[in-house]
Amino acid sequence: MARPLIGITTYVEEASWSHWVAPAALIPFAYVRAVERAGGRALLVPPGEDGVEETLDALDGLLLSGGNDVDPASYGAEPHAETGGVRPERDRAELALLEGALARDLPVLAVCRGSQVLNVARGGDLVQHLPDVVGDEKHKHTPGAWADHDVEIEDGTRLGKLLGGDRAPVKSHHHQGFGKLGEGLRASAHANDGTIEALEDPDARFAVGVLWHPEAGEDRKLFEGLVREAAAYRESR
Repeated sequence: MARPLIGITTYVEEASWSHWVAPAALIPFAYVRAVERAGGRALLVPPGEDGVEETLDALDGLLLSGGNDVDPASYGAEPHAETGGVRPERDRAELALLEGALARDLPVLAVCRGSQVLNVARGGDLVQHLPDVVGDEKHKHTPGAWADHDVEIEDGTRLGKLLGGDRAPVKSHHHQGFGKLGEGLRASAHANDGTIEALEDPDARFAVGVLWHPEAGEDRKLFEGLVREAAAYRESR
């Protein structure tokens, strides 16, 4: 049987290769590798508000990738001084794609920024600069380097079933977090400082968001869960 097709959202940035410098649709290859090691086939989805339904028609699952800060205007807030790199066109495209996916009950795994998009899509908001709340930068201590820490997983959650324990080591690189949780979402993991590190919709087939970067580690369980649910979704169509 064909492998489940997992769409991975990309972002557009100026990039250089060989003799060329031009805007490019980018994603770290670790996302692709993680999906394919879990048994899926990756399809890169550039940001765009046209063709959302056609894209979703082709997919069996969706992976919302990380990246720059979500535009505070998308959740009705003024920008914090530390909020930067916003790409409103990407926000609009991913919100449209995600809302379409949730309406179909398409399996969704949302990573870092992606989990923030999930919260915003359900009417939640974000803490724009976590150091203002927790007093330090442990979640993003060095630009370009992962922050290693543990999270405590809530009992009775899908995340707990996927990871198989009440604690897990994670790799983080974020300065923003969840504020008000969106409708139907529940917190499923916390850091030691109380920061919500994961959320999920318990009523969805599979809608899980984590603030950390599982593609940067060796544990494939989240991606295996996504691919497994994507295969079931494909079978049910």
